[in-house]
Amino acid sequence: MPDSIPSANEPEDRTYQEGMRVRREVLSDAHVDRAQRKKDEFTRDFQELITRYAWGTIWTRPGLPRTTRSAITLTAMIAGGYWEELEMHVRAAVRNGMTAAEIKEVFLQSAIYCSVPAANVAFGIGQRVLAEELGEGSSA
Repeated sequence: MPDSIPSANEPEDRTYQEGMRVRREVLSDAHVDRAQRKKDEFTRDFQELITRYAWGTIWTRPGLPRTTRSAITLTAMIAGGYWEELEMHVRAAVRNGMTAAEIKEVFLQSAIYCSVPAANVAFGIGQRVLAEELGEGSSA
């Protein structure tokens, strides 16, 4: 994990730094490093916003375990049709301790409340990502 000392281009406030720590724990250092390398003048403010508020303010709250936050996030990605984000958050859900069986249940629940076609896409993405993350024996 990188040093907790902010680079010259990163804010130094505690919320941002805590957000960066959680973002790295949930999404992986590799993912965050890729996002940081892509950051430019146009995207810098957005990257700081999501790090500070999504990761530093919401994901750090003590009221819900990370597995519950992941389940909610998976549902939101399915409801909105945010398929690239769903892929990223299936990986994050596994990192947060969700099992393939739990992810399957979230997708089934989403079929009722978000739509069967959306859940169908989610199951395809989930099947591929879980095979990559958990290996061939990842069946729920």
